[in-house]
Amino acid sequence: MPDKPASSDKSPGSMSTSEDGLAHLEPIDRAAEKRLVRKCDLYVIPVLSLLYSLAFIDRINIGNARLQGLEKDLKMQGQDYNVALFVFFIPYILFEVPSNLLIRKIAPSTWLSSIMILWGIVTVCMGVTQTYASLVVCRFFLGLCEAGFFPGCMYLMSMYYRRYELQWRFNLFFSAVILAGAWSGLLAYALAKMAGIGGYDGWRWIFIIEGLATFVVAVISRFFIVDWPETAKFLSPEERQLLIRRLSEDMADAKMDRLDSKAGRRVFGDWKIYVGILMYLGVNNTGYSISFFTPTILSELGWTAVRAQVLSIPIYIVAAVTCLISALLTDRLRHRYAFAMLGVVTASTGYIILLAQESVSVGARYFAVYLVMAGGYVTQPITLVWLSNNMGGHYKRSINAAMQIGFGNLGGIIASNIYITDQEPRYPVGYGVSLALIWMSGVACTVLAIGLRLENKARERGERDARLSLPKEEVENLGDDHPNFRFTY
Repeated sequence: MPDKPASSDKSPGSMSTSEDGLAHLEPIDRAAEKRLVRKCDLYVIPVLSLLYSLAFIDRINIGNARLQGLEKDLKMQGQDYNVALFVFFIPYILFEVPSNLLIRKIAPSTWLSSIMILWGIVTVCMGVTQTYASLVVCRFFLGLCEAGFFPGCMYLMSMYYRRYELQWRFNLFFSAVILAGAWSGLLAYALAKMAGIGGYDGWRWIFIIEGLATFVVAVISRFFIVDWPETAKFLSPEERQLLIRRLSEDMADAKMDRLDSKAGRRVFGDWKIYVGILMYLGVNNTGYSISFFTPTILSELGWTAVRAQVLSIPIYIVAAVTCLISALLTDRLRHRYAFAMLGVVTASTGYIILLAQESVSVGARYFAVYLVMAGGYVTQPITLVWLSNNMGGHYKRSINAAMQIGFGNLGGIIASNIYITDQEPRYPVGYGVSLALIWMSGVACTVLAIGLRLENKARERGERDARLSLPKEEVENLGDDHPNFRFTY
């Protein structure tokens, strides 16, 4: 009687047993792999992009409300507006790490939709507030509710794609925010036309309608947000097996699925995370500065509020296009550093023009805003994906995303306070500090690139192989400290 085949499992990338009794992995079916990636693209990216665009609008619509009379109606004076921006970031920074630890325990579909429902309610409350103090309280709770969303999305996406697949997908997600900045101004202008309905001023309807939209979409999104790959309902068992295998191969032996004291020391003692915070902080200041103050800056060029809103749209469109082109190139070329620095130089050129605005035309100042936004939105998403690419293991990625985004949002606090009302329209402190911070980001990117290159060379020489003699349970939980892991730059 002929021998039976060792295994009849023909799923793509499955394991079989040969005649010698040893387990062997079948070669990955590349066609099945392509179908899997396309399926992930369809189920993971679009819904998160939509939700993040709503999150961003709810965060920055205060800038549009300002143009429609927010400060006058709430009797705000001096730096009151800056304080209202600033207070958002206190809970936003403090609660990002706890939130990303919770999402590890709770299904992402439940966690992300729940916090979104809450901030939709808070946004509506901003529209009915009667005092400046109440506005500040609402901004605080908006920061609290939004704290876990962006790092949670970043973490979730990083668990579905290989390292040189992630930048393009993340920039698609990120560009949704850039485009949201483009049409949020027009939306706010249209909503402001509701002034008088129900006895509410136009700026109140901006908050009320946008908050209600967030609430409704959040309730529906519970059924569309994906969960972790191991439990993803949109994947078949064979697809889940293939996904987990291809990600495991990409990360070598870099696993961290247990957060014990030794793993905690490896996470919080990792120099890369702190350099990554400086990278993101420096460029994030630019992102928030443009988002908060573009309508105001353009109106101070001598244009009406309506014209300023309209002329901000092409700025965001150009930024989105450059963001996507840079993502394609950096993934295709498998290189991050040069593209991050290209964005730094571009944004710096814009800031220099704005600092010299008394010597240049209005058209040149308008062009400078293009440079600042395009440069910032090239570098900002790269700093996030680049660092995530070099983090190994569930917990390492989770904590890294929360720390980099959380503490990096100190850039938002800075942006909220450097555009001093008494200095308009020149804003020398605002532009000067932003220029310095964008170069802090550039220096940090350089430090990371050099450090990763040196560490890879050390591992090639076998200088980290001693870690393999640690107890087995520790070796299996080293994360990117595993000697077989190689960094990308």
